[in-house]
Amino acid sequence: MNWLYNGKEITDISQFHPDTFGFVYQVTTPDGKKYIGKKVLYHNHKKKLTKVELSEQTGRGRRKSYKIVQKESDWKKYVGSNSELKRKLTEGEVTLEDLDKQILEIALHKKHLTYLETKYLFCYEVLENPEEYYNDNILGKFFTNDFAF
Repeated sequence: MNWLYNGKEITDISQFHPDTFGFVYQVTTPDGKKYIGKKVLYHNHKKKLTKVELSEQTGRGRRKSYKIVQKESDWKKYVGSNSELKRKLTEGEVTLEDLDKQILEIALHKKHLTYLETKYLFCYEVLENPEEYYNDNILGKFFTNDFAF
């Protein structure tokens, strides 16, 4: 199953607005259990400069030995980082085709993406409802066990 955003199927990165940094999403398994997360569309990598590129550098000061290269992330196949959900996929209890993948909101930069994910996690009360959500922490600071009274 591909990602759905506002009722439309997203199959290619060109379907996103050019200013899109990433998105907050919700994945639902056939049993109705959900996972909310965030995903960036691109990753930046350092790549060593070739000898020719190094020789072309002019000017004073320290020369750069690398350049930043942008690469598309694995956003099409990504479903989350939760260990239980990944285990179910690995063991074949759930397949990628079984999942309902919804994009909840688009983010324009890194801080905006983290804010939106946190907002959705708190608004949907994922930690208070472990039978409904795979999420077991928010920002690595708030945990499901914090609500086991």
